[in-house]
Order: sequence, then structure tokens, then C-alpha cells
Amino acid sequence: MSHFFAPDRWETPDLVLRSFMPGDGTALAEALNVSYDHLKRFMIWAVPTEDPDDCEERVRRFRAHYLLNQDFLIGIFDREEKRVLGGSGFHLREGPLEGGRCEVGMWIRGDEAGKGLGQKALAALTAWAWAEWHFHRLSWHCSSENFASRKVAESAGYEQEGILRRGLSVRDEPPHDRIIYAKLKNGDSPSRTPA
Repeated sequence: MSHFFAPDRWETPDLVLRSFMPGDGTALAEALNVSYDHLKRFMIWAVPTEDPDDCEERVRRFRAHYLLNQDFLIGIFDREEKRVLGGSGFHLREGPLEGGRCEVGMWIRGDEAGKGLGQKALAALTAWAWAEWHFHRLSWHCSSENFASRKVAESAGYEQEGILRRGLSVRDEPPHDRIIYAKLKNGDSPSRTPA
């Protein structure tokens, strides 16, 4: 699969999912800067102030990893692609691309949280994964205390597979349990799949 050309975009009536591209750094910085208070409890990478130049460098690294099939960071954009509504990705944390498994990650900007955007974005990511990628298994990891994230996974039909007790540390808080959800392309329940 070294010659796999990762699809760059997926559109729905509400949003555009696409690879971050050079020039997206300012919009990413703006989204992160208005979202710090919303993200800081569960996203270890969140910082109070993001510099647009640093974010521009970051989106260029994201694009390089995308083209090299190493990691697939995806921006969630409004239909005009002017505003970053959040970020996601198909992360190869469960093995190489050839294995057909990935972890889906996501964050939603603070002023869009609680409006159903996460559910729409995960439904779109899942549809895209099945239609244009070679994935047969998608997993979703979140803190047991992140009830919004848990609701998003469950609303998209992801089933809880397990709990890693005290498996997630964020800042100075005591470790949280990490809940693992998954969805399989053929619709089988992860817990009922034959070995």
C-alpha cells in the first residue's frame, strides 16, 4: 500500500473534511485560541495561546505526513472552507496502513460545541473511511469523563470494547479511565467478530 494516494476531501451539506493545507495555519490558530477553555480538560496538546506562524508550520507538517501515508490529520471546515470548525484524523496507532485499522480522533471548536457538529463530523468520517479508504476497523478513544465524546461515538454506532483503567493523564488531574469504542466496516459487532 506504499502507492496508496490518500483521498484529500469529503463534503457533506454541512461541512468539508479535508487534509490541512499550506495556508490553513491562521484559521487553525484562530479556532484553537477560541477553544482553549473548552479543550484543555481532555486534550493534552491544548495551550492557552497559539501563534499563527507556529500553526502554519504545523499544518505543513500535517500535509507532509498525509502525503507520506504516515498520519492523516484532517480539518473540519465550514462549507466555504474559511473557518476551522475542528480537527480530526485517521491515526495509524493500531498498526500500519496496510492493516486497515485506525483510530479516529476529534476536537470541536468551543463555540460550536453542543450543536451536533461532532456527531455530523464522525458520521461523515465513518462514511468516508468506508467509501474511499481501505479501513475495515475504526476505533475511538476518550476519557470516561468526556460525556460529549462518548455520546458522539455512541450516536455513530461505535460500540464500547473496553476500558483502560487510569489510562489517560491530562495535566494535573488524577488519571481518567480511557474508554475504547470501535466500529467495523461490515457491521459486525466488535465483540462478536470471529477470531
